[in-house]
Amino acid sequence: MRNPVAMITGASRGIGRGIALELARHGYDIIGTATRLTPQDTEKGLFEVKARVEECGVRFVPLAGDIGETADRNRLVEEAFAAFGYIDLLVNNAGVGLLQRLDILETTEESFDRLIRINLKGPFFLTQAIANRMIAQVKEGTDYVPSIVFITSISSNTASPNRAEYCVSKAGLSMTAQNFAVRLAEFGINVYDVRPGIIATDMTAPVTEKYDRLIAEGLLLQKRWGTPEDVGKAVAGLAKGYFQYSTGAVIEVGGGFSVLRL
Repeated sequence: MRNPVAMITGASRGIGRGIALELARHGYDIIGTATRLTPQDTEKGLFEVKARVEECGVRFVPLAGDIGETADRNRLVEEAFAAFGYIDLLVNNAGVGLLQRLDILETTEESFDRLIRINLKGPFFLTQAIANRMIAQVKEGTDYVPSIVFITSISSNTASPNRAEYCVSKAGLSMTAQNFAVRLAEFGINVYDVRPGIIATDMTAPVTEKYDRLIAEGLLLQKRWGTPEDVGKAVAGLAKGYFQYSTGAVIEVGGGFSVLRL
């Protein structure tokens, strides 16, 4: 029986890297995307991830493209299916943070458009294209029932007025997950919304001091930063079918962030 295949966008570092390594440990061949390929750099980036994944005895196909650009996105879909002929798991992880945190009263259209294009429009239409091919896989008969995971954020439902456009992009992505869950249910294709909390990555490095203080003051029930591996394990559990009767589920990986307390 063949290995299942996972396509992970934004797989070169951080959460995407953590997901790729965890799925590789579970026997998945990986298609990993990044905005650019640097084969000469094996210390960091997509080719470092490739080496680590292949140590698990599975295959890794690196692809380059900006999911926010239509031509790049369409090419990524074609190249991904050319590599294996099928995708069993799509992980919509690629996304960007703010270039500059500004009060909502000062947010610029340029920043808003950038966040929406990459964090929301890109994964929306990438999922549309791949979901249609997954439906064909199901109709033709497949070794594995396909599934889709959106990596959103606790910012999907937590307001931060100094980065409002980021929150809006993630809230839209969570609603995208819900809509695909509804539409794809008839084909048995499960869709999940995984919401990371405060995760130690390059993106959160500039606010380390702030979140160290908030965690120490009791922001989280589990008083530590999350890791990319924490998110990877959640995605692996979904991918392995442990939540087969839970399509549309929201899985927070946030150390108890959303628990209401007195």
